[in-house]
Amino acid sequence: MQQYLQNKKGLVEGVFDQVYSKYDLMNDFMSLGIHRFWKKSLINIMKPSPNRKLIDVACGTGDIGKLFLNSTNQMSEVTCIDPNKGMINQGKQKLSNYKNIKWINAAAEKLPLQDNEFDYYTISFGLRNTKNLDKALSEAYRVLKPGGRFLCLEFSKIQNSNLDFVYKNYSKIIPHIGQFIVGDKKPYEYLVKSIEEFINQEELIDLMKKHNFTKCNYRNFSGGIVSIHSGWKI
Repeated sequence: MQQYLQNKKGLVEGVFDQVYSKYDLMNDFMSLGIHRFWKKSLINIMKPSPNRKLIDVACGTGDIGKLFLNSTNQMSEVTCIDPNKGMINQGKQKLSNYKNIKWINAAAEKLPLQDNEFDYYTISFGLRNTKNLDKALSEAYRVLKPGGRFLCLEFSKIQNSNLDFVYKNYSKIIPHIGQFIVGDKKPYEYLVKSIEEFINQEELIDLMKKHNFTKCNYRNFSGGIVSIHSGWKI
């Protein structure tokens, strides 16, 4: 695992440099399409109101921003953040008919934005890929308005032993899917490892509290394959 950690930045960049043009296809293959349900569930938990501002970090091609705008009849604003320029360009093309979206090339640990600016902060399948969890959560807290809400959708620890067995065996196939889609399985070996080694649900709650979030809770989906964590800035 140490080798994976040492090469984390390069491996993560390698994944997204290669797959941004096929990112949505990759998500469908890796999750068997269930990622769409998980993302809709995040928005359902959020229950966004019109005339609010969302920052979506590690935005990919903008799925969360699109769902957010649809849920508010495009009467809100979204700032999409991603460290990969190719991913941002793909998102711009995909959501070219949507207004009120701003795209910024930046990392979760250093957001080029003002304090107390957003009503909602979301990060989906990106927190485990940050180089520094503490900095990412500190930045999330900083840019939220008082009364703002943090929501994180991330792979978690499965609660059922039978499902865990099936999932771990399926995970062995993921690098081969990567080989098929983009011609390289090594970055996907890292992604599988990053899911295995990421902190559990309760540990993330503790980390959120450490960074001053309150009313912290989480909800498991698909038996704990993923969870959605929620916290508030008071």
